[in-house]
Amino acid sequence: MTPVFEALNSLEAHLVKIRLIGEGIDARVGGDYLQGAMGELPAMGFLEVWVEDRDASRARAIIARMNEPAEDNDLIP
Repeated sequence: MTPVFEALNSLEAHLVKIRLIGEGIDARVGGDYLQGAMGELPAMGFLEVWVEDRDASRARAIIARMNEPAEDNDLIP
């Protein structure tokens, strides 16, 4: 397995994971339980989304599209 995304928090990691699963890519979040060990400090660098090696480039492309700004016609009035 290969890490394809480093998340700032658990919510962000799981949103990416859910999106990848929705696209047919088996994804897992690693380091989720390490946040509790940090106490009140932000757990930076621990949360990663992992996919199978064969899906890594496709997953990175999907994540890149997720981070693109929405166009005007994508907004709900």
